[in-house]
Amino acid sequence: MTTETRTIEVSSLARVEGEGALTIRLDGGHPVAVELRIFEPPRLFEAFLRGRSALEAPDLTSRICGICPVAYMMSACGAVEDALGIQIDEPIRMLRRLLYCGEWIESHALHVFMLHAPDFLGYDDAFAMAKDHVAMVRCGLAIKQVGNEIVGRLGGRAIHPVNVRVGGFYRSPARDELASLAPRIEEAIAAAEAALAWASGFAFPDVEREYELVALRAADEYPFCDGRIVSSAGIDAAMRDFAEIFVEDQVTYSTALHAHVRDRGAALCGPLARFGLDADHLGDTAREAARSVGLTAPCRNPFRSILVRLVEIVQALDEARNLIATYVPPARPFVTAPMRAGVGYACTEAPRGMLYHRYTIDESGTIRDADIVPPTCHNQRIIEEDLLAIADRLASLPHDEATLLAERTVRNHDPCISCATHFLDLRIIR
Repeated sequence: MTTETRTIEVSSLARVEGEGALTIRLDGGHPVAVELRIFEPPRLFEAFLRGRSALEAPDLTSRICGICPVAYMMSACGAVEDALGIQIDEPIRMLRRLLYCGEWIESHALHVFMLHAPDFLGYDDAFAMAKDHVAMVRCGLAIKQVGNEIVGRLGGRAIHPVNVRVGGFYRSPARDELASLAPRIEEAIAAAEAALAWASGFAFPDVEREYELVALRAADEYPFCDGRIVSSAGIDAAMRDFAEIFVEDQVTYSTALHAHVRDRGAALCGPLARFGLDADHLGDTAREAARSVGLTAPCRNPFRSILVRLVEIVQALDEARNLIATYVPPARPFVTAPMRAGVGYACTEAPRGMLYHRYTIDESGTIRDADIVPPTCHNQRIIEEDLLAIADRLASLPHDEATLLAERTVRNHDPCISCATHFLDLRIIR
């Protein structure tokens, strides 16, 4: 039995929100600690929301992310509307679902084809992969463009939309503005199904993880903006009870907070969680797509999350197709209500998982306090536990192979894209 003490250190972690690093410590050949260190300076969004009008929250928080601004806008709108007692009309709710479909499509396509697929095929990046798989790279770009166009038609522009407001939209699109997207959506569905068949042939590491899965669940819809918080371990709560269920901790080695289930531990949110808890609410097209590649819920292999994301692309495209086919412009694009003091809560399902907003608003409509918990706060600890679970394997691999496997393990959960062009610098200290 070895008594060797080793440290596997990644000094520059790829594809997370901001800058990060990774250290895995082993004693006697066994992992004893994993630290996913996020050293990006705090961005202080919650602090500078204080003193601003609640009506500004959707636009301000959308700047948190350039890939999923819709998620922040929808959670902000939901929380402010909860505080003000606004009940939106059903046509507006359907337009919000369509807008969210667009974001899922473009975000998932970017991750699947540009960031994740190269891992399975042995390429450094999508540009290198395109030399041998140009058809699939073009397929991914075409799917992403459809998502961008949906967001652009509803939001006024594809990046940081400007047509979203508390209570609905500044302007609702005419029927023909959306109907013209239908042929492109049909092509994208076929492309996504072909991509799923292609990705199902990848070699997936043999890893099974017993996560507690957390997601929203509605009565009869795959989750976007509505429902209750549920988990595979028995959570079933209203959005306003979020803080009673989840706790955020500051760890000494990271500027990013860790969220976990109170008195229990880490829980996974995102595609694997939604698929595990809400697969019965997939539409027929997505359900058949999953069946065609033998994907059943729950899927507990994080490396197979690329398949689940592709199923969610099919789901979002199919729902967008149906919403556009039945679209009737609302009588009014937004609902208003008098300002009042109150506390509002909302969760929505960002591409990467459940996103929580809470706002305390005074009588003048000014935000006095804000709390935002993004999906990465939940999944950061999950990523550490995933790395801890394969630490023995990492320690036994040659340097380059260990580096690649560590990168892939982090990218399974798509924590961010801001550092997508960087690579791990893995050091093993003996």
